Amino acid sequence: MRIAYFDCIAGASGDMLLGALVDAGLPLGTLQERLGLLNLGDEFELTAHKVSKNGFAATKVNIEIWENPRTQEHPHGRHLAEITSTIRKSRLPDNIQEKAIGLFRRLAEVEAGIHGLPVDQVHLHEVGGVDTIVDVVGVLMGLEALGVDKVYASPLPLGRGFVKSSHGLIPLPAPATVALLQGIPVRGSDIEMELVTPTGALLLSSQCSSFGPIPEMTLTGLGYGAGGHDLPIPNVVRLLLGEQPGGQGMANENLLLLETNIDDNSAEINGYVMEGLFTAGALDVFFTPIQMKKNRPAALISVLCKPADAAVLESLLFRETSTLGVRRHPVERHCLERTSETVQTPYGPVRVKIAQLPDGSTKRAPEYEDCKRLAQEFSVPLRTVYQAALG
Repeated sequence: MRIAYFDCIAGASGDMLLGALVDAGLPLGTLQERLGLLNLGDEFELTAHKVSKNGFAATKVNIEIWENPRTQEHPHGRHLAEITSTIRKSRLPDNIQEKAIGLFRRLAEVEAGIHGLPVDQVHLHEVGGVDTIVDVVGVLMGLEALGVDKVYASPLPLGRGFVKSSHGLIPLPAPATVALLQGIPVRGSDIEMELVTPTGALLLSSQCSSFGPIPEMTLTGLGYGAGGHDLPIPNVVRLLLGEQPGGQGMANENLLLLETNIDDNSAEINGYVMEGLFTAGALDVFFTPIQMKKNRPAALISVLCKPADAAVLESLLFRETSTLGVRRHPVERHCLERTSETVQTPYGPVRVKIAQLPDGSTKRAPEYEDCKRLAQEFSVPLRTVYQAALG
């Protein structure tokens, strides 16, 4: 498995991440060709050149944008619907389209929460322009072109001060950056400048499996992506590419555990809440019987989730239950690497999850919903379909 580790020495922005990918071996021509699938060739030009940052040779990616000669629209800022339409009309592969649209939807939800507006009314000013679309799509396609299977990053340094925006001066780190980094390890910096941009926060928080020290790997590539300012420290993102040791079979993830105690929900409401949490992206939901004050029997609702999904899930808990507070606990999960395949049985196709153990052996688990559907359709015991799927 090929992995990438972004060492965010001086923070991260979309162009710094792109620069690191190019510096680590992504051919600039390949990146330009794939970005051409956006069908925005008359709105931007992407170039790259070498610069020196405190003695470090790094690649600086530049995205020059201009007014669209066809529509005379200024390319800085769009609504989510416009961005979605632009991506849908492109020639990008379906998987890249879905990932990019999902990222911009998350960005719009964050901005909507900040400004107290419905998502469809939010105008993505600085983060809705052509340059941001190029950054997001470019990083997604760059990781794919380099064959990266999993992404990691260091904790992120956050600068202080103020930055100009369409709403005037706003404090750093920017509100959108803070919202996007919920559940992500961060640290303060004395540098009075924006170190992590909303685009950088969006890409890293969505693509990284965990944030921490450099994971074990056999190092195969190295790249430096440069920022636009000169700082007291090297203004670069360092990208380490490597191969995960064979047979390891384990992945580490930084997740959040949301918890709340409920003593006045009915069983029907709890079941409804569980379904909603899973639909909204929860990785696991479980209820634990507890005893609360005044000897009231109650339930501890526990929700395991990715940091990027915490805000949505927390909002659902507040909306659908009587809770007045939700606790957040950072957790590290070690899990087996998994793949999936579809097997044919006498009753029809069944998806089977295959997990690889650290010693290289595997274990298999048929998908319950597939087996349930076929068992009901053919009026056979559920275990019979399970056995057929396992061969």
